[in-house]
Amino acid sequence: MPITQSAKKAVRSTEKKRVANIRRIRAVRDTEKEIKKLVLAGKTDEAKAALPAAYKALDKAAKMNTIKENNASRKKSRLSAFIKKASLSK
Repeated sequence: MPITQSAKKAVRSTEKKRVANIRRIRAVRDTEKEIKKLVLAGKTDEAKAALPAAYKALDKAAKMNTIKENNASRKKSRLSAFIKKASLSK
């Protein structure tokens, strides 16, 4: 248990940051799952429409250092490639 006042404050701020990070990560994962589900169902047009929401979630997570910039870039690239590949095979 924290004893000093600064240690107690650090625990409180760390908990707030942890909750915010979990929220951002969940937003990223949910949008990725939604897009993959739409593509696998054959709804590539709807998946393309959902892509900006995924980009937004990834960019916010990268901006707030929840994930790294290159991680966000890689995920965006793979999502768009996944949609493109599915729309070509359609």
